[in-house]
Order: sequence, then C-alpha cells, then structure tokens
Amino acid sequence: MTSKQGNLELCFTPFAIAGINHHTADVAAIEAFRFPDEPAFLADAKEHFKGVVLLQTCNRVEVVVHGDAEALRAFLLEKGRTNFLVYEGKDALGHLLLVACGIDSMIVGEDQIIGQLKKALTDAQETGTCSSVLELCINKAVHVGVECRKRTQINRGAVSVGSAAVQLAEEQLGSLKGKHILVIGSGEMGLLVAQALAAKDLTAIYVANRTYERAVILAKKIGGRAVKFDEMNRYLTLSDVVISCTSAPHPVIKKSDLHEVMKGRCWPLDGHPRPLILVDIAQPRDIEEAAGTLDGVHLFTIDNLRQVNECTMNTRQGEAEKARDFLQEELGQFIYLLNRKAADDTLATLHTWAEAIRIRERDRALGRFPVKDEKTVAIVEDLSRVLVTKILNDATFSIRACAESGDLGAAEALVAAIIRGERLCTRNEE
Repeated sequence: MTSKQGNLELCFTPFAIAGINHHTADVAAIEAFRFPDEPAFLADAKEHFKGVVLLQTCNRVEVVVHGDAEALRAFLLEKGRTNFLVYEGKDALGHLLLVACGIDSMIVGEDQIIGQLKKALTDAQETGTCSSVLELCINKAVHVGVECRKRTQINRGAVSVGSAAVQLAEEQLGSLKGKHILVIGSGEMGLLVAQALAAKDLTAIYVANRTYERAVILAKKIGGRAVKFDEMNRYLTLSDVVISCTSAPHPVIKKSDLHEVMKGRCWPLDGHPRPLILVDIAQPRDIEEAAGTLDGVHLFTIDNLRQVNECTMNTRQGEAEKARDFLQEELGQFIYLLNRKAADDTLATLHTWAEAIRIRERDRALGRFPVKDEKTVAIVEDLSRVLVTKILNDATFSIRACAESGDLGAAEALVAAIIRGERLCTRNEE
C-alpha cells in the first residue's frame, strides 16, 4: 500500500455480499437457493438497495449490493433463504477479489468466473439495477482477476468444470477411446466440455441443444454431429456417456424417459442394460435425481467433481499463495478507489450549494443590464461557471484526498465549514 493511500482499513461505501457456494453447500442446497427469475429478483432488490448484482454459477449463488449488510441479510431471510454467509466492507471486497481470481472456485484457477462476473454486471446494467459503485467494484475485480492470472500460474493446467466432467467420465470407464458421447447444451460450458472431448480418441460426439442451429455450430467446431432435441432419446440409447450442461430451468432428462432408454440398451439374452454414465453439471440440474436409481444408470453431479479439484489443487497451491499476496496489495487500492467514490455524495452537496448561489447571482447580475442580448447572457453564464469551478477546485481536491486516505469525517467537516460556516475541529475536540 502506498503512502498516498495511508492506513486504509475502513471502507466508507456500504458494500456487502451474501450467498452460498460449494464450500458450505452441496448441489441441492445451491439449487434451492437460486433465484430462477433473475430480472424479477434484481428489480425487487433494487427497491431496497442503491444497486444490486446477482452472480449465479453452477457452484455459487451470491448477491452483491451497494448497501448495508444487515439489510441484505434481512432481505434474503424475507425471501426464504437461510444458511448463507454475509460479507461486508473490506471483507466483502476481499471475497470478491478471491472469487475473480479463481482462488475461491471449486476448480481452483478456472477462468470461467471472469466471464460470469462480466455477464452478471451486464445483466444488472440492462435491468437498471447496477449503481456506479457496483460497476466500479465488478470491473476492478475482473481487472485484478485477469492480472492475477498473468502474474501467477494459478490457471496453468487448471481444469474447468467442463473438462473436469470429462475427466470424471474417463475415470469411470478407464478410457474414452472408441466411446460415443452425447453433450447436451451448446453454451459456454457445453463448448468447454466439447473442447475437452475433442482431444479424446472418440468414435462419435453428439451435440444436442433445444435450438438446433446452435448445436450445428458447436458440432462443426469439434467435428461432431448435431442432434435435434426431440431425437435425444435415440442418442441416449447409443451413447456411453452423457454430459448435460444446459441453462434450462427444469430437468431435460427425466427418470421416465431414461426408463425407456435403458430398455433399448439391453442385449437380447442379458437381463441388465449396458451401463450409461450421466454427468450433470447444470445448475439447476438437468437430470432428475431419481434417474440415478435406474438399473445401469450411473449419475454424477457437480458434487462428484470436488475430488477432481483435490487432485489438481496440490500442483497449484503455491501459485494460489502468490495470488493471495498480490490480492492483499490490490485490496488497499480497492478500498482507496471506493473511499474516493464515497466522497461523491459529499461533493454533490457542496456543488449543489454552489450552483444555487451561482444561479442566484447570475440572474441578479443579468437583471442589472437594461438590454440583454444572447452574447451578454452567454458571457455572464460562462464567467459565473468558471469562477465557481476555480473557487471550488482546491476544496474538491482536499475533500477527495480526505476520503481517499480514509478520513471521510474530515471531508464532511470541510463541506460543513464551507456551506454552513461550521468550525473545523479535530477529532479530540469532537
């Protein structure tokens, strides 16, 4: 932390994060905590906070607000959510940086969280729920996340959730060589899964998506075959492994459908069907939990991917420590920027007061002219604006400097002294 920033331990802008993630919750708990209608949730939350961003991934659901932590806790309890963690102020900023850098991810060092944070910010901006403070925070976190990956090797050889799903399937079968794989979903996660599969010596890769044209695009990228959604059962019968990662709000594979599929996987003289590996990495889940009870079906979820992370974590532990050191340095800069932002409301009071005086005196001066043309009015207008700006320039600089160094009280006292004539005093005198 630089001397310019001073001792920045306090964050004066109300900022909080609350939610659950893979550290303390399993797939079912995360699914139950989710907010299916994101625009409606954001609009509702905006009634309680200056700004709100909702981050929902397969491993976490977190609400980021420009507002008070206790108010956020009460709001989520009112929404029927329980057993969540709440971070505020400096701790919330630190948590956001850990998330952006992939240190807090289930697959440590994964890169997808950067895109997920950007999307969460864009969604909030489009629904009108993102304040300038939250925009600063998310953009700063994304910048630090990108820089962290440049400075360390935390993501070197790191697997994504998608590639971890492929690795899990490979471990179950011993090898994917010669196998038939069906990928359901052609979004970002579907692409990651497909790319990981493309490196394997497979006999066939099928890609199914509710929008067939998108399935065609992904299939061409990896040399696979696009499948229409209404023909999916046929390819479930043909496949050895199914990896599902759609963004559907409800299951796309039901137990009843699989029951019929498994009948088609039985050899004429064999009473049991050929095994079918199902890996569901969607959130909410794509495959009904009860499907795992069918004979021959082996269902895995995100919870089963934790062991993949444990195997790869040791190789990146040292890089994670380097990343933490870097984040500690960035946290001071983060607080510095937010405290600078906190001065905006104080400065707004000062400039509103000054503008009211400027307009009053401008109008009084113009009233003294017997005849006023447009040029005269423009000159008086420009002169009054320039004078006010120059007079307030040093005060504005001092107010921002006080906030940046963590002394917002001094900034507020300075404004009070200017606009109300209050005496400037030391903290001891107060």
